[in-house]
This record gives sequence, C-alpha cells and structure tokens, in this order.
Amino acid sequence: MRSGDALTMKTVFALGCHPDDIEFTMAGVLFLLKAKGCRIHYMNIANGSCGTTALSRKEITGIRRQEAMTAAKILGADFHGSLCNDIEVYYEDKLIRKVAAVVREIRPDIMFVPSPVDYMEDHVNTGRIGVTAAFVRGMRNYDTIPKRPPFPADVVLYHALPYGLKDGLGNTVRPKIFVDIAVVMEKKSEMLAAHKSQKEWLDKSQGLDSYVSTMKDMAGAVGKMSGKFELAEGFTRHSHLGFSAGEDDPLTDLLKENVLAV
Repeated sequence: MRSGDALTMKTVFALGCHPDDIEFTMAGVLFLLKAKGCRIHYMNIANGSCGTTALSRKEITGIRRQEAMTAAKILGADFHGSLCNDIEVYYEDKLIRKVAAVVREIRPDIMFVPSPVDYMEDHVNTGRIGVTAAFVRGMRNYDTIPKRPPFPADVVLYHALPYGLKDGLGNTVRPKIFVDIAVVMEKKSEMLAAHKSQKEWLDKSQGLDSYVSTMKDMAGAVGKMSGKFELAEGFTRHSHLGFSAGEDDPLTDLLKENVLAV
C-alpha cells in the first residue's frame, strides 16, 4: 500500500548479501516495522555457497536456503531467493537487472541495503546494486531480467552499518539514525540462530566465540555509540535525489519512540 501518510502501512524491502547478513544488521528494525503493520520482504543476493569448511556447493546452498527461509518465516517476511554464488556479487549489468526486477515486483516504500563501506566486497557491491536497482525502478526504457513494468513512486533507502561497525581500513562507521531494538532482541537472536550452519563456519574462519553473542555485542556497541540506548541498530538515509520528491524519513516517522536521529 502506497501513501504519502507516514503512518500508513509501508512495504519494506530488506536486501542483504549472504544468508544471515540481514539478521546481523537489520533484523531488529524489521521486527519493529512489522509490528507497525508494514509488509516485509527478505532477500539475500548471494546463496551462501562458500560458508562451509566441509560441504559441497550444492549441499551448503541447499542448507543455507532452508535456513534463510526459516529466518524469514520467524520475521513474518516474504522470502525471495538468491541470485548468485558467494564472491560473485559484482556490480555488473545482468545482476543489477535481476535485482531491479525484484524491486519492481515488490514496489517498496522503504529499502534497507548494506553499508557503502565494509570489510567485504560482496557486501559493498550488494549495497551498490540495491541502490541502482531502486534508481531505475521507474525508467521505461530500462529492461529488467525478467521484464517487469516500471513504477514511478517514491522509495526511501537506508544503509545499515557494516559488519563489525568498521570500514575496510578499520575506521569506525557512525550512523545518523539509531534505533532502539532492546524489545525485539530475543526475536532477532532467534532469527539469527536459524542459520545453524554458520556458527561453526564463523567460529573457524573468523574466530567468533559465539555467533549470537557476537551479534548482541555489536548491538551493544551501537547502543553505546548512541549515548541513549542499551541495544541498537544504526542506519544512514541515502540521498533522496532520484528516489523521492523530498527528504522524507519514514523510518523515524514510524518508529519515533524508538529512534534517535543525530
């Protein structure tokens, strides 16, 4: 449902890179928006093919798809399948056209995409692809794969924080919008825990002591950064140019009791 009324139910598209990225950086705000009556769409561009030390590509991608579908069900979101393998998320024509088709199908009022700076190129490229896919939503002469009709309505984009809260050079990234997620942390943890295959992988590859505890530590660090909340997620609104007529901020309008804008 599209409307200029910020309190009208919105359609929200959360675009992540790998299965579990949405859970780490965006799931809290998605639960809050779901509680406000928003319809949530959930999609990871990559299929998780490299998230294993032991399984074949076919085995791990099947497992990770099922885990992502379970996570989307916990959230109450519409699930959209992945489009490519890990480490193959390039800012290239065909992939942009495929994601643009999904944007046109969903017709979102709000999109959440990864940070433009991150330690991993897959994440950065996912954010770039998402921004372009939204930008071309209303272009009559831009053909998507598969072909979908354009829509000219406004969309507001928000970038999440990078995993680890730092860019690739180790600099801390600070958001402009903090969202208090303490009330939904249990559900966010349940959603992340659905990705059971990744606990062992990340313990071995990145030295995590605890999958869910690492996510909670990140939320605590963002909360401390806010100076107001105990547990938080952070976002920065993308420029409205090419996306909406004005500098609307539906996230703050909808979740104002949970939001600190700086």
